[in-house]
Parts: sequence; structure tokens; C-alpha cells
Amino acid sequence: MRRATGVRVDAERLTLRTGEGQVYTGVDLSARPGTLTALRADAGEGRTALLLTLAGRMRPTSGSLTVDGHALPAKARQVRRISALGLSEGVNDLDERLRVREQLNERLLLRLRTATRPLRASALLAAGLDGIDPRRLVRDLSTAERRRLGIALALLDEPRLLLVDDVDAGLDPEHQAALWGTLADLADSGLTVIAACADTSHAPDPTATVPLHRDAETAEESRPRRRRGARRAKGRAAAKGTRAAGGRARLSELLRTDRSGGEGKGKP
Repeated sequence: MRRATGVRVDAERLTLRTGEGQVYTGVDLSARPGTLTALRADAGEGRTALLLTLAGRMRPTSGSLTVDGHALPAKARQVRRISALGLSEGVNDLDERLRVREQLNERLLLRLRTATRPLRASALLAAGLDGIDPRRLVRDLSTAERRRLGIALALLDEPRLLLVDDVDAGLDPEHQAALWGTLADLADSGLTVIAACADTSHAPDPTATVPLHRDAETAEESRPRRRRGARRAKGRAAAKGTRAAGGRARLSELLRTDRSGGEGKGKP
């Protein structure tokens, strides 16, 4: 698995509004290759929508955004080719019916790449899952393992920009610190890594932190609308992903036949 050089990301006054109100507003962000940046906001405050915007998968309402010199949204297609999103609830959920190996194979085959053991092993190693049994069912994975599998799947795309959602959600301090450490290692390898969370207290130094701004409404009035707007925006992104996947259900059935294939047991 090749490890590409990261990209420069520059956003100024980036804002997204929907019919339900503002999802995020006035975001200023600057990230360089080989750096780790944390987007800090509570759940429902637009952080997932912002990650999707940075990946070229969601159109902002106003502000400016460039990724590797590509101005968005005009050059969204080029940005989608060099970015990848880790596991994000409601956007790219894991297939609970598959085994770890099958989930990785699916990602490769959907991108017209040959699913080989070295590719899978390399992605799992980089995501901190090198000791996992690839025959395990996705539904049996812990929260930390699922989050790391999402990173491994994203790394199979060989991105230059890695975006990771919910770094802290459902994890104890020890697992949070370990996951942040993995993201820092990926940034040290040259990637641009941007991660969203509510709590940055376990992020390593130096990690640039970008708090997401609220609009002028009071928090009590604006939060329900912002959450509805964020859910609606995520739903549109998820629908696009479903259309792009095309025959995912049929492919999953084919992948499950791999369980009786000739690969060595217990190997990625």
C-alpha cells in the first residue's frame, strides 16, 4: 500500500446552511501535509458535515475552501480522489454481516482493485489492527476496533487527506489516547489528518484544534435546528454513497462466499 504525501487545506469563513438553519458557520482552518488537526464540537454541531465538505462530498453555502490547490466546490471531483473518510455513523456504516477480511475486500473491489493479503495487512497495521483475526464478524468488534477498521478501510484508498469522525465517542480515556496516537503516527508518515471530536484532552501535542463556531442564535434555540440540518446533510451524503456503491448488496453476497476460500486461517 503506497503512502502518499499529504495536502494543504485552507478554509476561510466556511459556512453551511440548510432549511433547518446553520449547520456550521465561519470556520477558519489551515492544515499542512504531515499534520494532525482536531475539529472540536459537540455531536450534532456540524462536525461530520464539515468533514464531508473538506472531502468534497458536501457543498458549503459560503466561504472559501481549497484542498491541494483545488477550489471547492468547483473541483470537488479532484478532491474526492485524494481524500478518504473513516467510519462515520449514518454516512458509511460498516456491513454487520461481513467478516473483517470481507469488509476490506469489498472496499478494494468497489474501487476496481485486486483484493490481496498484503494490501489488507498493510492497512490493518497502519490502523493499529495488525493483531486482529480477519475472520471475526464486524458485528462482534468493539467500538475501538470498529473505529480503527474504518481508518483501515479509508487507507485502502491511499488518500492524501484522511478525515476521521467521532474520535472520542464511546471510548474510555485510554482508548482515546491510543487512537489519537495512531492518527499522529499517520500524520508523521506524511498524510494530512483532520479528526472530529468533542474532547481533545487526550490528543497528542502538537495537535492544532479548531473549535466550530455557533451562529448568533442562542444555543438552546439553535441546537435542535442545527442537529436536524446536520442529519439532513449527512443523509444526502449517505444517499450519494449508496448510489456510487451500486451493487453493494450483490457484492456482499459474493464476498461471503470467500469464507470457504483457500486463504490461510487467521491471516489478514
